[in-house]
Amino acid sequence: MQVDFYQLTRDPAEKILALIAQRILDDDGRLLIVSDDEAQLDAISSALWTAKADSFLAHAKAGEGEDALQPILLSHDVEAANEARFVAIADGNWRPIEKEFDRIFYLFPPSHTDNARAAWRSLSDGVERRYWKQDGGKWVQGP
Repeated sequence: MQVDFYQLTRDPAEKILALIAQRILDDDGRLLIVSDDEAQLDAISSALWTAKADSFLAHAKAGEGEDALQPILLSHDVEAANEARFVAIADGNWRPIEKEFDRIFYLFPPSHTDNARAAWRSLSDGVERRYWKQDGGKWVQGP
C-alpha cells in the first residue's frame, strides 16, 4: 500500500481531487473520497462536474443512488461500497483505515500538519509513504 501526503498550500482539495480522480478513471479505477464536511463534499461534487469543459467525472454521494455502480463515491465513511481500490481523505482528518487499499491520498492544509505527522508515524513499516508539496503551479515530492 502507498500513502501520498499532499500538503495544500495553494489549491483547495476539490481542485486537486478532480485531477487525481481523472487519472484514476483513465486507468479504469474507482475512487472513494472521504470528508466529514458536507460543504466540502458539495464543493468536490461541483468540481467533478466542471473539471473538464467537455465532460464530467461520474460520481455520487453515498446513499443517494447506486453506490456500488459509482466510479467515484463521496462519503463520510471509509467504506468503499463502490469497491474502490483508491481512497482520498479530503478533510485533513486522518482516520484508521481497516480495508487494504492500493493507494491512499491524504490531503491536508497547513493547519493539519501535526495530524499529518502523527499519521505518517502511525503507518506500519510495509507502507510506502510519499510527501508532496506545491511549488508554484506544480507538485514536487519532497521532505
